[in-house]
Amino acid sequence: MAQLFPKSMNVVMRVGLLALPLFAAGAGVAGAAFFRSDYTTGAREVVEQPVPFSHKHHVAQLGIDCRYCHTSVYDSAAAGLPPTKTCMNCHQQIWQSADLLGPVRDSYAKGVPIAWTKIHNVPHYTYFNHSIHVNKGVGCISCHGHIDEMNLVYQSKTLLMEWCLDCHREPEKHLRPVDEVQNMRFAAAGYTDATGKTYTSQAELGRELKHKHLVREAAVLTNCSICHR
Repeated sequence: MAQLFPKSMNVVMRVGLLALPLFAAGAGVAGAAFFRSDYTTGAREVVEQPVPFSHKHHVAQLGIDCRYCHTSVYDSAAAGLPPTKTCMNCHQQIWQSADLLGPVRDSYAKGVPIAWTKIHNVPHYTYFNHSIHVNKGVGCISCHGHIDEMNLVYQSKTLLMEWCLDCHREPEKHLRPVDEVQNMRFAAAGYTDATGKTYTSQAELGRELKHKHLVREAAVLTNCSICHR
């Protein structure tokens, strides 16, 4: 019986068998990269809002405190959004006729809240409490990035579970004094506390604040029940 395949097919098969695991590994890496990409997580995607509110203008340039608008940031599971009256406290006096602020004036006149689009969303099966994080000394920048530099707000982190766990495993990397939580330029190196002690690194400060703020150990913080209740 004549040979069905030429001898060169032996080489083809060997190369194919060698390439198969490499292809599988490459597909796995590509899949993982896609799963963590901005396209999938929504990071760095600017979401259209009823009013193009600029944090850069209001926070960095005008120096408005975060708590002026987000009044429940230290007390509630949600940071909260300001009522229209908060906007009108200023805009009854300045830019009161700007077309850009038409939706704000309409909202105030009709008593109907502005329908802002939420940007930082966690899955419905995940419990997140905003107040516990800031009261333990986790700075705004750890989750929101340099929001003071954003003309239009976007999600700066992936918000994936692995991102949360990275912090829960080593919270000392993110801890700072509670009164520095809103400081976007805070640096642990060179920080001097009320006792006069000066710290040389985030690791040194974080370790002390972890004990001072009664932050739980990683074994507890990474337990499923912490976030999935």
